[in-house]
Amino acid sequence: MDSVLHTRGRFGPRTLLITTAALPLTGWAIHAVALHKQLAATRRDPLTGLLRRDAYTSRARRLLARHGDVAVVMVDADRFKAVNDTMGHPAGDAVLAAFGARLTTWAGPHAAVGRLGGDEFAVVLELPADRRALRLEQLVRMLHTPVTLDDGRTVDVAASVGAATPDVTGSRDLSALQRAADAALYDGKHTGRAVLASTAHAAVPSVNGRRAGRPGTAAWGRAA
Repeated sequence: MDSVLHTRGRFGPRTLLITTAALPLTGWAIHAVALHKQLAATRRDPLTGLLRRDAYTSRARRLLARHGDVAVVMVDADRFKAVNDTMGHPAGDAVLAAFGARLTTWAGPHAAVGRLGGDEFAVVLELPADRRALRLEQLVRMLHTPVTLDDGRTVDVAASVGAATPDVTGSRDLSALQRAADAALYDGKHTGRAVLASTAHAAVPSVNGRRAGRPGTAAWGRAA
């Protein structure tokens, strides 16, 4: 009996005090988790799950600063407007979501994969020189695989791909590399092959790191 009373006296009030004190901490922990989720949501594009422009840019610059063998890859969906016009916007959304998933799978968990807007995407990843051609060919094949919709219809898709690397362009600046990759992309537009930027591509004028003359850049003074 004494033992029971001693146990109660030892743990009862003290346990109650600790539990009471812990309640606000628990509330803050739940709040912190909710806040973290909200912040994460603002960093991600809700349709594709890819990083939004600002979050992508921040992560991409960190990768460029930390790693030697890196590549900046720009991707445009080909004939995307025709998909929206002929099959409807839900079909277009499904294509964009599929591209986001494929880019994420291809690039791996340590890359920066972003949706820059519309049907334009960018990736920064570690990519050794001896694997560049093979990996870019793999990406083109993935992006040219038809997308199956929920209703069973199939959408034929394609994408143009350009890539730039610091050892070729002579720069580790993200905007300069994106400009060169974008120029290379347009050299290979609708050809079904990825184009690796040369020094000539690096000299193409740009607006906010995108090729000058790209639709929207002249009118708005920013990347389309």
